[in-house]
Amino acid sequence: MTDRGWDEDDTRPYFFLSYAHTPKAGARGAGDPNHWVRQLYRDLCEAVLQLTTVPDGVPVGFMDESMHQGELWADRLSDELASCRVFVPLYSPRYFNSVPCGQEWHAFTRRPVYPANLDSERTSGIVPVLWAPMSRYRLPKVASELQFNHASFGPDYATEGLYALMKLSYFRSAYELAVHRLAARIVQVAEETVIPIGRRLEFNALPSAFNVTAPTKQLRISVLAYHQGELPADRNPDYYGERRTDWHPYRPVGSPIAQHAVRLARQLGFQPTVHEFDDEVESIIGGNAEAPGLLLLDRWALRDPHRRELVRRFDRSDATWVSVLEPWNADDPECEEQAGELGDLSDDALRITRRASRPSFLGAAGPTGLHSLEDFDDALPRAAMKAKYAFEGRTRAEPEEPPPPRPSLRDAFRRGGGGYGPDGSGPDPFDEDRNQGNGRGARDDGHRDPGHRDRPGERTGHRNDPYREHDPYRDDGDDPDDGMAPLGGRGNR
Repeated sequence: MTDRGWDEDDTRPYFFLSYAHTPKAGARGAGDPNHWVRQLYRDLCEAVLQLTTVPDGVPVGFMDESMHQGELWADRLSDELASCRVFVPLYSPRYFNSVPCGQEWHAFTRRPVYPANLDSERTSGIVPVLWAPMSRYRLPKVASELQFNHASFGPDYATEGLYALMKLSYFRSAYELAVHRLAARIVQVAEETVIPIGRRLEFNALPSAFNVTAPTKQLRISVLAYHQGELPADRNPDYYGERRTDWHPYRPVGSPIAQHAVRLARQLGFQPTVHEFDDEVESIIGGNAEAPGLLLLDRWALRDPHRRELVRRFDRSDATWVSVLEPWNADDPECEEQAGELGDLSDDALRITRRASRPSFLGAAGPTGLHSLEDFDDALPRAAMKAKYAFEGRTRAEPEEPPPPRPSLRDAFRRGGGGYGPDGSGPDPFDEDRNQGNGRGARDDGHRDPGHRDRPGERTGHRNDPYREHDPYRDDGDDPDDGMAPLGGRGNR
């Protein structure tokens, strides 16, 4: 007997069906959305029985129907994950955003896998299933590393996913074919691998095998503000809390600004997290972008020379994937009294950001700040999406091969026997550098001459950054070519 109660001679379940529980729709009388997974499980068990010698009464597989609740559930999951022969995950966007599904994957892959014989090259006991099409989604690393040919289950399966084949009677034969081949693959993997029974793991303490949230779906909201213990004497503590992230600039309206920003970001489809800017700034300045971000800046904090210098360094780093929003309560008497001084501090610390941003980006309040919660609500979606676009542009892979060179009239003339060049047949009329004799201009080898100066309007670097224009610092995203219109304006048709 093993430490989990299994006899080594017992017939172990062939497969563990791992899936993401789908919540019921809000409509009254809505059916159970997990009904279709249970139907697939029954069909798979029947098909595997037909292909094996599993005795009567022995479970063919395992499917969790407990909705991830209770200690007994966790123990049962641990037992099944330690004993099953094959792990069958149902791929869907919801699956890879489920922490319990990632824990199940992690638990199974802790067990070693051995090829059953010398001729076998199989080193994985995972048989993935396309429950929903995943072509528009990036798989986490553990899934993308699996070598698996989904097309072998039929063209309709690879295009539509198994859920669609089940739901639509038009695909009935395609569904039956996919289930048969899936069952055959499960049996094949079970026979071609040796995966010893593992130890029972504490399921609730396991990490997820997935990077649950894709980077561009994350939004890191950082707050630069005081907490009550470090406020200057002339600042009302009612707008602050025990933590810097408790800053509540529009009090008594709304909630602390970071909490309010989280709610707005979730409405845009982000999964936001809140941080103190002091903890984030070095990573941002170093270019170690984990996700797009928002900086919620309290101008009162710029009175602190240390924080003012941090903002200056952030500004010079040109971190376009972090948008800056400056809540500024027009109904706060202290803000009105200090508007000039604190506005100058902000302008000085954010010179590059100011140059790259137009008043339309900051909303109705213009460049002087977001004077009300309504102004903030209007500005945040645009700021968050701009940060997302910049992050995507920054992380987009460069082309593996350079584009082919543009045709050269000079080269064509040489090939045609014109004779320009080092053969002494005369000066090249296309060589501006030689004819001018001043050493300036572009060189033939494609490198910039140290003496060359850009002509007005000439673009130099950042050719792959869609958020820059002729401004040498950075673009504000309002260029119509970028597909973003100013607030209140019109975008591309």
